[in-house]
Amino acid sequence: MTTNEQGEVEVELHGGPLDGWRVPVDPDDPDPWTAIISDHGQYPGGRSLYAPNEAGTWWWVRDLRPEEL
Repeated sequence: MTTNEQGEVEVELHGGPLDGWRVPVDPDDPDPWTAIISDHGQYPGGRSLYAPNEAGTWWWVRDLRPEEL
């Protein structure tokens, strides 16, 4: 985790269609995950879901259809 110029905590995404992207997250969220709108995943216009593992590395979980959120 790093802090960007806006003071937000950022993580790097691993695996899946957004591998290598850096995105802001809320480190105090009790249910941490992020679902990013993506045309790069299995469902264009859907979202790519990422969550941290036990070591704090954010890994791809699956792609969501646009109507799933």
